[in-house]
Amino acid sequence: MHPGFELVTVPSGARSLRSRAHGETFHPGIGPMLEAEALHVGQQRLVERARAAQGEFVIWDVGLGAAANALAVWNALSGSSRPAAIRLHSFDLTLEPLSFALSHAELLEYIEPHRARLERLRARAFVAEQGIEWTLHLGDFRDQMCSAPKPHAILYDPYSPGTNADLWSLEHFSALAASLDPARPCLLSNYTRSTAVRVTLLLAGFHVGIGAATGDKEETTLATNDLSLLNVPLDHTWLARVRRSTRAAPLRFAASAGPIAEADYAKLADCLQFRSAR
Repeated sequence: MHPGFELVTVPSGARSLRSRAHGETFHPGIGPMLEAEALHVGQQRLVERARAAQGEFVIWDVGLGAAANALAVWNALSGSSRPAAIRLHSFDLTLEPLSFALSHAELLEYIEPHRARLERLRARAFVAEQGIEWTLHLGDFRDQMCSAPKPHAILYDPYSPGTNADLWSLEHFSALAASLDPARPCLLSNYTRSTAVRVTLLLAGFHVGIGAATGDKEETTLATNDLSLLNVPLDHTWLARVRRSTRAAPLRFAASAGPIAEADYAKLADCLQFRSAR
């Protein structure tokens, strides 16, 4: 029914999905729920920040996939007492991975308890239960992000730059940074530690820091429009490594990977987080 995906067992013993077309496994290493909880829910401090929010707390789940990140949010925030309403917005180009996961719900342990809820989301693109409103946006994220309220948190989990360059480019990240509300501090969490991706995020207007380890990755990446949200901002030691790197050029639609150009390095060094550390 879904030839584009297959079930795999990751090193932790958990089952996950692998995209045959992209050659990528969802949540490799420690598995879907453990990675979602560590990478996104935990280091985003979603429970703490949602409790402190007034009015609404908006989360963008970019790359719904087989719903692990969204369900980790649901498990953490549903039914708890808080002043803010939780608005969860999931984005994806296709429902194929979700449909594949639902057809193997008995083998994907994290799916089974939420099977009926996910069936409703797939059919109606909206679920409202236990204090959470969950909306599904189908289509290109670059077009769909304007249809959702401004986020407090972005769980950024599309396919990697090698197979999905459009959602990692300087042009796209610049548009994403510009779309945020300056008065609404927002934190973006992502699995990469790529120097080129971090350079791209910085040149797009984000502040960027080191994220928590997960699986076999010693660190991941956080980006934000509010420097105070970063515990470990990238510093001048990292900046010096950028200049020596052979693959630090920002990701542009019409450019290939390589060393960073002098003009780009000058802009990078002038970013607020490096200026404020002088």
